[in-house]
Amino acid sequence: MNIRMMLLGSAAALIAAPAFAADAIVAAEPEPVEYVRVCDAYGTGYFYIPGTETCLKIEGYIRFQVNVGSNVGGDNDSDWDAVTRGQVQFTAKSDTEYGPLTGVIVLQANADNATDQETKLDSAYLDVAGFRAGLFYSWWDDGLSGETDDIGSVVTLHNSIRYQYETGTFYAGISVDELEDGVYQGDFDPALGELVANDGPNNVGVAFGIGGTAGAFSYQVTGGWDFDNEDGAIRAMGTVEVGPGTLGLAAVYSSGPNSYYSTAEWAVAAEYAIKATDKLKITPGVQYYGNYIGGASAFDTVPDDFSGTGDAWKVGLTVDYQIVDNFYAKASVQYLDPEDSDDFTTGYFRLQRSF
Repeated sequence: MNIRMMLLGSAAALIAAPAFAADAIVAAEPEPVEYVRVCDAYGTGYFYIPGTETCLKIEGYIRFQVNVGSNVGGDNDSDWDAVTRGQVQFTAKSDTEYGPLTGVIVLQANADNATDQETKLDSAYLDVAGFRAGLFYSWWDDGLSGETDDIGSVVTLHNSIRYQYETGTFYAGISVDELEDGVYQGDFDPALGELVANDGPNNVGVAFGIGGTAGAFSYQVTGGWDFDNEDGAIRAMGTVEVGPGTLGLAAVYSSGPNSYYSTAEWAVAAEYAIKATDKLKITPGVQYYGNYIGGASAFDTVPDDFSGTGDAWKVGLTVDYQIVDNFYAKASVQYLDPEDSDDFTTGYFRLQRSF
């Protein structure tokens, strides 16, 4: 083949190329992608759910804890027990004509070991214009910053309906609570040799909460009336910055054992949270109980009054240390000395990573 024929062949191929263009493979255009947008209307951590105007925040923590005390291991009579918890919270917010509409779901999983585990709904509620309905913690779940004070309800998570008015420095609210898993007053049955509950698990209660801040001072007053047990409780607590730390004081009174407070007829507590460094906080605390009947659990039967019971006192120390951002250690030891029973010491060590 000579050069003239090669040139003629190349020219013919170029002329024929358009004839084959219809058979070429054309790549499909990529679908448009909507990237996640940051939502800064409700604070840090929120992003828009793609295709909506709803903002979502995902947060939670992983906790490892070793509890120490008499028979803390349960049936195995162990004086120590390791437990692990994982918790995740989803918070959704969107604007409405009534203000932000909020929905919260909190899922929690606890593991005592590889086979003894539980997964539960820790909270789930909706909130708009100050109204809240669903499963959420009451004001009786609040307390001082340390671990010594014992001034809350046996169970503080309820199906409730609540209205709360709030400003930047003040709030006031009222709630109707289902106290189905609270405590129940009972009478002593000589034949059985034990307390027998006067009522079943259908309790309902009404609670209120008032609180706020004023400079370095914060305060809260909480009350509740248990209709089935026909008794109630009221509590006041406050904190103030003093020197290198924060002084906390609290007092609670109960007219009779009820689902809002059943540990004692009255109690006073104090603590001083010392900010030793930017990462280290040391909190000693003390509490005194008048007419102490002891801690109860959900569905427990308790006496119908506090008469004939002795007093008790408690002292403890809690140490918090931030290892790095979002990762901290906590250690706590508590000593309780009831007049009518043996004294005992409990404590724990905790590691927690938040996100």
